[in-house]
Amino acid sequence: MSAGSNTAERTVRAVFLTAGTIENVQGAGVEADMAGTHRRGLRRAGPAAVAGRPPGSASAPRRRRPENGGDTGLMKLSRPVSWFLLAFGVWSWFIWITFVKNLWKDGSGLAFDDAGDPTTYFWVHLLLAVTSFLLGTAVGVIGFRGVRALRRERSRG
Repeated sequence: MSAGSNTAERTVRAVFLTAGTIENVQGAGVEADMAGTHRRGLRRAGPAAVAGRPPGSASAPRRRRPENGGDTGLMKLSRPVSWFLLAFGVWSWFIWITFVKNLWKDGSGLAFDDAGDPTTYFWVHLLLAVTSFLLGTAVGVIGFRGVRALRRERSRG
């Protein structure tokens, strides 16, 4: 194992142990094994020992069941949050498409040089607009799905 990955593993363990989230990451029953002296041994033994497996046995992490106190259940958005996210997505489409249109028509010399070729300013702002447009679209889709789920729930009950 390289020194870099070993350092990264120690950093991740330190963050999880100080944040008190190792139980959420590793699954039920780990909190009982996390006494101070045991932690030092786990740092040397590796992730298999933390998960309660013999060193060298690699398997997928265990999934926690919500009925066992896990936090992996479905998330339900409230009506105002769903509408806000949907409105943000629509706003994003309007704002960033308008921005790109204005950028394309720029006559100030910032977006295009004298020969008509795009400048760095143009490419940076186009990348900014496309990224923001895509993120806004993702947020809007989450909002739309939340609104649709709430309407379905209301029509059932």
